[in-house]
Amino acid sequence: MNAAIAIILIGRNEGDRLKRALDSVVGLVDQIVYVDSGSTDDSVSYAQSKGVQVVELDMSVPFTAARARNAGVDALRDEGLPEFLQFIDGDCALMRDWLSIALSVMRADTGLGVVTGWRREIHPDASIYNAMCDHEWYRPAGPIVACGGDMLVRSEAFEAAGGFNPDVIAAEDDEFCLRVRMAGYRLMRIPRDMTAHDADMHRFSQWWKRSVRNGHGFAQLGALHGSHLSRERARVYVFGLMLPAVALAGLVTNTWVLVGVLALYAGSYASALRGLLRDGIAPGVAWRFAGFLTLSKIPNLVGMATFALRRLRGRSMQIIEYK
Repeated sequence: MNAAIAIILIGRNEGDRLKRALDSVVGLVDQIVYVDSGSTDDSVSYAQSKGVQVVELDMSVPFTAARARNAGVDALRDEGLPEFLQFIDGDCALMRDWLSIALSVMRADTGLGVVTGWRREIHPDASIYNAMCDHEWYRPAGPIVACGGDMLVRSEAFEAAGGFNPDVIAAEDDEFCLRVRMAGYRLMRIPRDMTAHDADMHRFSQWWKRSVRNGHGFAQLGALHGSHLSRERARVYVFGLMLPAVALAGLVTNTWVLVGVLALYAGSYASALRGLLRDGIAPGVAWRFAGFLTLSKIPNLVGMATFALRRLRGRSMQIIEYK
């Protein structure tokens, strides 16, 4: 087993997904910490049965993935942090060869703070929503500015960045990666499958909530880091707020205004469709996928407004769950 890496796995009511995640990592490294965020299923007892260290978060404090990851690292501090930390979410399974490959990349370049790979959906054909996630995860290999929550992190880079921000409820991985780069480290995606993910999204309502959460992340990261994700926020303002407002005005003033707005949406849809087709998405999937991308600006706006209201009222940033 590898003593240079500790695995921090986080979850909340993941059921069989967590069992698959734990089964994929047990035996790979000396130290595995499972951090549970108030599960009501058998997650804790199953993790204990696998012989891993279990941390149960205080339920009186709002849960976030960032808080859970920090708690996993904190549980390792008594014996001293290992050289590297592998983070993985409870709905993912780690590929058996990932750690050895990623470790060799890290050791060959001490300037790397984060190495990640490809997250792939295990059931991409089960729903259009799963298929969209599979496409979302698959990004070009090479130097990157941010990645998802599955990542191998150099412990000294984690410490230099100050860990995850526990108040960020979405895009906390983006926010962490930004501070890793600010601390002077680089990030790399290598062309290897890293984890198998189970989005388990089969309903429009799940997709909507996930899109609301994304919008919350856009707004919160903007409040923390100014221009970060500014392009995403600008698109939401244009296609989620400004154009719908203009369209409503056109209904009572000039129908040609409404026609113009619809033409702009059609252009956005066509642009998204062309990009998906260039990426090799099958036409039968791409036309629906492009529609969801165009529509997503509305729930994104809801998420951004949710963040703004919470901030205005001084409310805590509660997680937005979609499954």
